[in-house]
Amino acid sequence: MNLRPYQRQIIGHVCMHPRTNLFVPMGGGKTLSVLTALDLLSLAEDVFPVLVVAPLRVAVSTWPAEVKKWAHLRHLRVSVVNGNIRARQKALYAEADVVCVNYDNLQWLADEIKDGHPFKTVVADECTRLKGFRTRQGSKRAAALARIAATATRYIGLTGTPASNGLKDLWGVQWFTDKGERLGRSYSAYMSRWFKDTAPYANYPVWGPMDHAEREIHEKIADITISIDLKDYLDLKEPVINPIEVDLPASARKAYDEMWKEAVAELRKGEISAVNAAVKTSKCLQIAGGAVYTDDEGNWEEVHRAKIDALESVVEEASGAPVLVAYHYKHDLERLKKAFPQGRELDKNPKTIEAWNAGKIPLLFAHPASAGHGLNLQDGGNILVFFSLNWNLEEHLQIIERIGPARQAQAGHDRPVFIHYILARDTLDAAVLDRLQGKKTVVEAIMEAMKK
Repeated sequence: MNLRPYQRQIIGHVCMHPRTNLFVPMGGGKTLSVLTALDLLSLAEDVFPVLVVAPLRVAVSTWPAEVKKWAHLRHLRVSVVNGNIRARQKALYAEADVVCVNYDNLQWLADEIKDGHPFKTVVADECTRLKGFRTRQGSKRAAALARIAATATRYIGLTGTPASNGLKDLWGVQWFTDKGERLGRSYSAYMSRWFKDTAPYANYPVWGPMDHAEREIHEKIADITISIDLKDYLDLKEPVINPIEVDLPASARKAYDEMWKEAVAELRKGEISAVNAAVKTSKCLQIAGGAVYTDDEGNWEEVHRAKIDALESVVEEASGAPVLVAYHYKHDLERLKKAFPQGRELDKNPKTIEAWNAGKIPLLFAHPASAGHGLNLQDGGNILVFFSLNWNLEEHLQIIERIGPARQAQAGHDRPVFIHYILARDTLDAAVLDRLQGKKTVVEAIMEAMKK
């Protein structure tokens, strides 16, 4: 296993600090680094069992998959607390080193284990979800986790954007690390020390940081916080590639396998079929994406939301930073618009591009064919997500180039480009990506997929 220098730095920091913050962007290898650090620590101290709290998709798929992926971690036993009450209880009380639960189940978990929890370490992935914590009121989920995290020997908070909406968000996130030691025992104490009413004549207070606030707050938490800026470690001429694998739900997996093997699949609304290999390949890619055309009239049926959920995690971790989303099928666009009403379609109106480059569009949905030569999108953002893929290499390269490293540099932006590929596990998605990355021809990629 070849760890990057910043991953080694993260591992060393975790080992040295029982309670810590890791402010590392998506694609920075947080999960691998934390698991490796805890595995190393277990040789000298009791760090297991670990409770990992994360968004649903991350808890169910990402953490278990990371353990399976790396040989040095495969001895760890992972249990995912999800499903109905009986399933959650079974998973919670199973013999496991790592117990994964999503934020929505935190209250149930805290009530289930009460004060006798067994967890030596708590890891809060995307810990900005704890920003609403208050010692007396605030988020119920955060309060539920506080009952567990406060008495665990170790605590690790993970996020790429600790204060996306300003410094006011940082108090709740930091409290879990030190119980208010550095930023104040209460939110009101934090606010009165570093914030002031910037509109004293308004009908309600408008709190803004004092001039010295940012410097002092950062100094207060610096000793137990590691912040990684990937541009300090990476060649900005190359984008940061981050494959995000999702598992197909059982019904979607059944439909995919039927189509792949028999060229026929049974959906809720009826049967679909493929008349030749090209159509079968297209149908499989559609099912992998989450929806499939059911006739020649453009009607379609949604078969799963796994990729929608994965994109929600990317958007949440971006915390307000604009995200460019590439899609392939028209039903992709319809589903994206419904799931993310704040998003906009890249159309022919030049004001759309102006608004994107001005940072006024949080999500821009673009078909690679519509983002061709001469289109400048680099001022709007540096995050690109491929929601679905097709075989067209030129279109793929063209949409990357719209916000690519060269254009970022030309525009004076000193920042890396992040490219996230949302891939359905054990489907043709991987074959298409192999083709697009130049590893195989289309035929080779499909033939390789047929062997699996």
